[in-house]
Amino acid sequence: MIEPVWLAWPVGAKVTIRRRLAEGGFADTVGLLEAASAEFVAVRHRSGELRRIEADSIAIAHLVERPPDPAH
Repeated sequence: MIEPVWLAWPVGAKVTIRRRLAEGGFADTVGLLEAASAEFVAVRHRSGELRRIEADSIAIAHLVERPPDPAH
C-alpha cells in the first residue's frame, strides 16, 4: 500500500485538501495542518474551525509552498 503524502508534512504547514462530497462534486479546505494519520487529516481553517477530513474522501492533497521572502 502507498503511504499517504500528508504523513510526511510537518504540523503547522499550510495545506490544501480537495475532498469528494457525498452528494457529488468536491470541496476544498485550505489551512494549517494540525494532525495527520493514514485515516484522516485535521486542518485548521483561517476561520479557526478545525476540520477533520477522512482519508477515503481525499481526492487531492497539496503542501502549499510559502512565497519567497521579498527582501532577498
